[in-house]
Amino acid sequence: MEFSLSDSLSLEKSIVVVTQKVLYMGSRDLISSLPDEILGKVLSLLPTKRAASTAVLSKRWNNLLALVDKLDINDAIGGPGGFPEFIDKTLALLTNSTTIKRTSLNIEFQYGESQVNTWIRSFLERGCLQLYLNAQSLYTIDTEFFTSNTLVELTITGGFSPDGLLPPGGVFFPKLKTLSLVLMTFVDSDMYELFISGCPLLEEFLLRNDEIEISPVWNALVSSPSIKRLTIVHHFPNCREAHDGCWFRTPNLLYLDYSSYVPDWYEVDLGSLVEARLDLRSWERLRDEKAGGYGDCDSVYDEEEYPDDPILGDVTNLVTGLSTLYK
Repeated sequence: MEFSLSDSLSLEKSIVVVTQKVLYMGSRDLISSLPDEILGKVLSLLPTKRAASTAVLSKRWNNLLALVDKLDINDAIGGPGGFPEFIDKTLALLTNSTTIKRTSLNIEFQYGESQVNTWIRSFLERGCLQLYLNAQSLYTIDTEFFTSNTLVELTITGGFSPDGLLPPGGVFFPKLKTLSLVLMTFVDSDMYELFISGCPLLEEFLLRNDEIEISPVWNALVSSPSIKRLTIVHHFPNCREAHDGCWFRTPNLLYLDYSSYVPDWYEVDLGSLVEARLDLRSWERLRDEKAGGYGDCDSVYDEEEYPDDPILGDVTNLVTGLSTLYK
């Protein structure tokens, strides 16, 4: 059963109420009498910092944090003061713990890159199955993390970017089925292709690149025989060369959600597609807006660069590739 944020907040309030009642019940401390496994599941539903605070309730609760199988670490809870020390202590408690099924790391403030990399390394060493990384500041993460024999779901969003070259053996996520890369930049555009090729069981892939301040580095290629659900958001109206062409080599793809300015051409293999949602944006419309003083796309419509190309982009091959939807 999956729990939403509202479920967790409600549960957190319930635990507070129960523990307050326990203080007045003397020997009738019912919640503390529950089995360790149950208490571990309960604490797993709370933000990790809240779960850790239960250690002050009694000796019974001192070491229960080691039983959690989910970590929700967020420096917005309680602020950045003492945050690194809190993570270090938490990870120390989990040294001999069972597998951490899901880890979520949300950081709004700036910390040392070596610290952040150490945290991520620790999550993976504990056999994490689902890893969610989000940062408001910019962080360079070690590409050694791009190998894991346990990860099933990986989301990287915000200020994270790899440190350069991929690990010597290449990207290798033999069990990864869901991958989401949101506003993540690679040094080399071919890294996207290498990333996907290192995930032989990948079924769901989400790529969002629509921040004009970030240089477009996706090579406009998705090639995978295993992907079944694909979501692409690729918007760079001020960078015409980022939309030269697009390849979808996904013969077993079932669902496509695609939003982009129309490139010059498409090459697609969508023979299994059953549903598609398209948001195709017109360069011609942008040119009209620029002429009316509404656009800022000087690099898009250079009359000397495109003197004989009044309408840019060609969706012919994409439309042909969608023919399975009409059978």
